[in-house]
Amino acid sequence: MAEQTLERPRAAAKEPRIPDQIESVSARKVRRRNSILRHTGLIIFGLFMLYPLIWMAVSAFKPSHLVLTDPGIIPTETTLDNFRRGWNVAGYPFAVFFGNSLIIAISCIMGNLFACSLTAYALARLNFRAKKVYFAIVLVSVMLPMHATIIPQYIVFSNLGLVDTFIPLILPKFLATDAFFIFLMVQFIRGIPRELDQAAWIDGAGPFRVFWHVILPLMKPALVTTTIFTFIWTWNDFFGQLIYLTSPGAFTVPVALNALVDSESNQGTGVLMAMSVLSLVPILCFFAFAQKHLIRGISTTGLK
Repeated sequence: MAEQTLERPRAAAKEPRIPDQIESVSARKVRRRNSILRHTGLIIFGLFMLYPLIWMAVSAFKPSHLVLTDPGIIPTETTLDNFRRGWNVAGYPFAVFFGNSLIIAISCIMGNLFACSLTAYALARLNFRAKKVYFAIVLVSVMLPMHATIIPQYIVFSNLGLVDTFIPLILPKFLATDAFFIFLMVQFIRGIPRELDQAAWIDGAGPFRVFWHVILPLMKPALVTTTIFTFIWTWNDFFGQLIYLTSPGAFTVPVALNALVDSESNQGTGVLMAMSVLSLVPILCFFAFAQKHLIRGISTTGLK
């Protein structure tokens, strides 16, 4: 009897579980099918989103008379004449406009990193009167559109004789006018333990030394995020640069493209497509280089 009782569990253990195996195989097939369908849908949606960019890149190599008459992706005729004609706009090589945009973008990045970080540190760590009021003003200014303040700013800079210079586009950045980045950095600094500040205070450090040696090194993800967004927004800005810049030698890339539309409207859109492709190259290169830091900065600062 003992041998029989011992043999029964062994026999039961050796029996294959065919229904479970069939269920696992069918479940894998369902997951694989769902994965294929999901990725196929994402690829189609991605191609649908990239179609305007692909069409613009292909149109840059088409003759001007074929851009609208032959809207296909595969060109029947290619030429580089659009780049040659579009390189000189308003009597200046297009490299001048690239340089102007680069100067403004780098200056705005430096201004936002300097002013917004100091303002955020004051609102997050220091105690002073009307602190909550100032922070509430910052939050309200985030919702205030730029078009509501551009006219008063233009009047001020016009009275100072600074119109048609880069100063109206750069100076506000050093005055912490981008409330979005202030709010971003405030939320990040609040996540840093206060014990680090207290240890620095015990060692005799003042507010600026605490900021420079303790807070600022830990703010790298927020600073990288600010750098990326500032560069992209400044490079693509058209309205503010169109308002303040009037002479062709001071034009940036978006304003130069607008001048290209006016000067080449009778000859077609091939030149505009060619210069638009060139204007996207710095953005694509910068984003490809900083994509990893952008995702890390957003996830760290809690924007998601």
